[in-house]
Parts: sequence; C-alpha cells; structure tokens
Amino acid sequence: MSLLCTGTSYLYGGNNDTIRTRRWDKRVHQRFEGWERLKPTHIKMQYAGGMGVVSVGAGWDYGKRRQWETDMFVGYLPARYAKTFKLTFTLKQNYIPWSMSFNERWALEPFYCGLYFTTIAGEDFWGKEPGRYPNHYYNFSTKMRPYIFIGQRVNLNIGHKTVRNVTAFYEISSCELYIISKITNKYLTLKDILRFSFGLKVQLFK
Repeated sequence: MSLLCTGTSYLYGGNNDTIRTRRWDKRVHQRFEGWERLKPTHIKMQYAGGMGVVSVGAGWDYGKRRQWETDMFVGYLPARYAKTFKLTFTLKQNYIPWSMSFNERWALEPFYCGLYFTTIAGEDFWGKEPGRYPNHYYNFSTKMRPYIFIGQRVNLNIGHKTVRNVTAFYEISSCELYIISKITNKYLTLKDILRFSFGLKVQLFK
C-alpha cells in the first residue's frame, strides 16, 4: 500500500481516495483493510485520572483525519488506597479536532477532549445499592464512574518501521459525582473536583 503526499492533500495509492488536510495539520496514518482494522494502532500508559495509579492499554484511531480514538485500559490500585490490591478497567473515547505541525518531527495537538468509563474489580464496590443499606442511602454506583476530560498533546515523529511517533499528553478530568458535589456544596473548589493525569502514547506501524 503506497502513500503519497502532494501539498495539502494525501493520496492513498490503489483506490484513488483523497484526504485533504490543512497545510499545518498533517495527520496521516496507515489505512488498514479488512481484518487488519482490528489491529491496534497505538498503545498508551497513563498515570492517575481515576483509572488507578498507573494504567496501560491499546487503542484504535479512525476518521477522515484520524481525529477519533478509542482506547481500552487495565490499571492497578495499590493496597494503600484500598483494603487489597485492585484492578481497574477503562473504556475511553477521545476526540482530537486538529493538529499543528511545526516541522517534520514535531507537532502539537493544542486541544482534545472526550469521556471514559472506568470500573474497579472487587466485592467492596457495587453497581447497585446493596440491600443492607437503607433505601437510597447511597444513590450512586461505587463500581462505575463516568469521566469527562480535556487535554493537550505533543507529538514527536520517530519514523521507525514499528514506531511511527511518540506522544506526551496531560488531561484534566472530573466525574459526575464530583460535579454534583460541587453544585450542592459551595465550599468545594475546582481543585477539589478536578483531577490531573499525564501519560505517553506510542503510535505503531509506519
């Protein structure tokens, strides 16, 4: 499969498809066909963010300019944060509207956003309030948390056959429980409800 760059357009050889991009937005990734689409396009590692202390995962990018990403993570929560060691599982959706290329090696994604759902393994957490508590005493799930986030990313083009580029990112996130608590408690500050996380993404395949 060939890939040709012509000014502000990128042409994929073989099927005459054309993807037009902004001159400063040069995001192009390998296009997979058939079952190859199941192959992850990147791997990630993230610190904090309500997904455990550290989480690792893989994902797929897609869309006309590869502006969408779907990731799946497995994280861990050490025993000092719970009674015993816990695993977390996260499904994450990212939207990256644009990228700014400075040269052939460096690019900035000045804004991206998304949402994710994270759950934690263990009988100490529940999706539905247990019968031992008075009705509606805990009117929320302790096992599943939905988060929203915004962030920024910096990309370094490696150009290796296996590793296309490496991306460093940070995110600011909050979940529905924190947001509701802020609305009902005026003494809480943004610092109390926002969470900061950072990580690395490795884009696979040249």
